[in-house]
Amino acid sequence: MATKIELTETVLRDAHQSLLATRMRTADMLPVADKLDAVGYWSLETWGGATFDACLRYLKECPWERLRTLRAAMPRTRFQMLVRGQNVVGYRNYPDDVVRAFIERAAANGIDVFRIFDAMNDVRNLKTAIEAALATGKIAEGTVCYTISPVHSVDYFVRVAEELAALGVQILCLKDMAGLLQPYVAADIIAKLKARIALPLHLHSHCTAGLAPMTYMLAIDAGADLLDTALSPLAYGASQPPTEAVVAALRGTPRDTGLDLGRLDELARYFAGVRRTYAEFESAAANQIKADVLVSQIPGGMVSNLVAQLRQSKAEHKLDAVLAEMPRVRADLGYPPLVTPTSQIVGSQAALNVMTGKRYSVVATETTNYVMGLYGRPPGPISAEARQKILGAKAPITCRPADLLEPGLETARREIGSLAASEEDVLSYALFPDLAKEFFLARSR
Repeated sequence: MATKIELTETVLRDAHQSLLATRMRTADMLPVADKLDAVGYWSLETWGGATFDACLRYLKECPWERLRTLRAAMPRTRFQMLVRGQNVVGYRNYPDDVVRAFIERAAANGIDVFRIFDAMNDVRNLKTAIEAALATGKIAEGTVCYTISPVHSVDYFVRVAEELAALGVQILCLKDMAGLLQPYVAADIIAKLKARIALPLHLHSHCTAGLAPMTYMLAIDAGADLLDTALSPLAYGASQPPTEAVVAALRGTPRDTGLDLGRLDELARYFAGVRRTYAEFESAAANQIKADVLVSQIPGGMVSNLVAQLRQSKAEHKLDAVLAEMPRVRADLGYPPLVTPTSQIVGSQAALNVMTGKRYSVVATETTNYVMGLYGRPPGPISAEARQKILGAKAPITCRPADLLEPGLETARREIGSLAASEEDVLSYALFPDLAKEFFLARSR
């Protein structure tokens, strides 16, 4: 990488996922697509994460059509997506054939950079997706999920990164999804990574606890090469640091981004208007600096969605109790990093514990599957008491979870039949059968 800092703009994916419950429509992206394409970003994050199922579930849009439409409108800039390893863009493990086909079709439809992570940092769950991304000739960005716990040390993060480098990734990402990464800790981790592994380092963080802008500056000094930022109307709070501020802070230095603040200001004025149209999906929890995230560790992308879920149950007033219960559930489950899907597992179980008033009297299926080992290897030991309540006499698995899965692509193709108009439709059905079928039926009317 050159000495200048390169930026990935998140306004089309993580920024609105974090602040607006993933509700931004393609129609609100297209009017400034040419201007985004002209900025000179290293990449635009346009796809993946929760945007795939949100398109089907809430927006009644085809996620593949969104990707193709954006790609046609922005031909010059790299497109980046977030892949949940063996979970792809879903909330459970999928068979290897589905993972490979999804990556191949995503590349063919316009994705250039695959940021691939696993909620457990279990590299066994990353291997298939990384190999598939490399086979397309695109960029595989191997991701280390950052968190704080008694079992997560600097040496732990370096070890995971070395395992990713051994798989052939071209870039490493340190993913601070909950905004927990403190400036001097970031400098320590990044310096050690850069000393041990000859790969570019991409840093992703959120402003949830107010630390990220300071963390970015020390990360730059420690040798970070790329940063995730969001245009200012969709920055701060549970989102990323503002693009304009990072560009301004580095102007005239050896690490100057070279980006034009005038272009960014024009884009910021547009997205300020867009944000107002989605005001109903905002929440105070997602917009405020919340130092209590250092305790709850809830990631930026989940804050607004958790509030929405509690609101639907008329239990928004119990948010603080759920946030207080989350670290206790997390400790019981062996301190998983809180990122999709483990954040949802811990958050949902914490909500059940609070709503019922008795811990683990009601256990979500996903919690049971987690304790069974079906999401991967927990970073630390699971509480014996919690395991007994959840599994009883059953023993958890020890193999890679996907090894237990039969191939799924042909089954999906056979089940969906003529309702699928393309290979992409087959994949949508393989990932989200009910949502996709409902979407296809509505489309055919």
